[in-house]
Amino acid sequence: MDFVSKKSSLLFPRAVTLRGFLQVLILVLADLIGLILAIGVVDSLVDASIFGRFKQLGVVFVVFLFFQVRAGQYSRRRPFWDDLRKTLQICIVMLFIDAALVTISGKGSEFLWPIWILAMIILPLCRYLAKAMMLNFSMLQHRVVIVGDGVNATETALALLCEPLMGYEIIGFLSPDEHESTGVTIKGTSYSVIRLSDNPEEQLEAIGNPHIIIALEHDDLDHFGGQIDKLNLICPKLSIVPALRGLPLLGMDVDSYFSHEVLMMNIRNNLSRPLFRLQKRLFDIVGSTILLFLLSPLFILVYCKVRKSGAQVFFGHERIGQNGVPFKCYKFRSMVLNAQDVLQDLLANDSAAREEWGKEFKLKNDPRITPIGHFLRKTSLDELPQLWNVLKGDMSLVGPRPVIAEEVLRYGDKSQHYLQCKPGMTGLWQVSGRNDIDYENRVYLDAWYVKNWTLWNDIVILVKTVAVVVRRDGAY
Repeated sequence: MDFVSKKSSLLFPRAVTLRGFLQVLILVLADLIGLILAIGVVDSLVDASIFGRFKQLGVVFVVFLFFQVRAGQYSRRRPFWDDLRKTLQICIVMLFIDAALVTISGKGSEFLWPIWILAMIILPLCRYLAKAMMLNFSMLQHRVVIVGDGVNATETALALLCEPLMGYEIIGFLSPDEHESTGVTIKGTSYSVIRLSDNPEEQLEAIGNPHIIIALEHDDLDHFGGQIDKLNLICPKLSIVPALRGLPLLGMDVDSYFSHEVLMMNIRNNLSRPLFRLQKRLFDIVGSTILLFLLSPLFILVYCKVRKSGAQVFFGHERIGQNGVPFKCYKFRSMVLNAQDVLQDLLANDSAAREEWGKEFKLKNDPRITPIGHFLRKTSLDELPQLWNVLKGDMSLVGPRPVIAEEVLRYGDKSQHYLQCKPGMTGLWQVSGRNDIDYENRVYLDAWYVKNWTLWNDIVILVKTVAVVVRRDGAY
């Protein structure tokens, strides 16, 4: 599409200011409505009338909004999970502030803390609905042009498209190079690529002064630095996506040096630090204990179903764990009892199956799987016994995909990342497409998880796993 002709009056400064004000106002109202709902629910469950303390609640609203403003919750467009994390952090801070004020003053209510616990659920829901409403009424959209047309630019566009509630609407790409381009296709949509003009001010005005995101490759920054300087002079705000694929980015902090064009990025490997390893282990112990207790009726039901297809109910397959130590990875048996013989016979007589096994170490139409096994695999119920592996310390709730010794060799240099962490019951590759993702990308996702580990990432992956299992995405 030719995005030069798609000029929009909504993008002129006056309209931008009005739209920006309305966006902030709606988000503020969403937060206030969320707090009022949380207070109302708690008020209805206790005898004391919390709504009667209007003065106290007014102070609470003001302090909460102050923290939201400081955190950029009304001025910055963030991915959903980052926005959620900020909101939860502020609710926790407010809970401790309320508790401290009650303790110091000796006055207050023991019913304040349930408000903030409930707000952790209601506030994100209200913010989500508010953004969805604005998106539906074309109030949240913010037109974007990406400078660049290489791998980094494509990855940037894909990341933006995966976060629709950020409201970024990609209208095209500007190439700083003079080479001809047929365009860029992302998720089935084709985008035009035109050359970045030597007079970018007129060019940007012709397309409605969109937000500019610079996503060039490593070498491009040296060649096209002058054009970036021009963009910096005429654009009040620029976003830059450096080509840093492969580096651990989460938790990175940046130092800049006065009068020097030097930006030092400080990266850290969280899983190499004892305190974070302890944090992850405690999370695994608590989580697996709770899940074993809650899911015990389901364990019994699956046990009885599997027992009908043979005496052996559990199956332990040797996998490689942290630091290269092998362990038995437990599952409910989903295959016939002579599974190894069936596999060897199939590989000896079926070249297509032999090629698929050699490439993926999996078979889409596996003759070894029992009827109940197909159901268990589709629903991932066969992996429930791995909770025992987690409790024992062989595995983690979240981590790289547990692999056999042959596969570790195929990881190449990335095997170092795999061996640094305990394999997980679920992981980044499972919530990114599961078996529909090719082997190379599975390895990449496993390495990315280890390099960028945070406890919040584990929580997000666990939540996403529930949705993936329910939808049965990529399962076989």
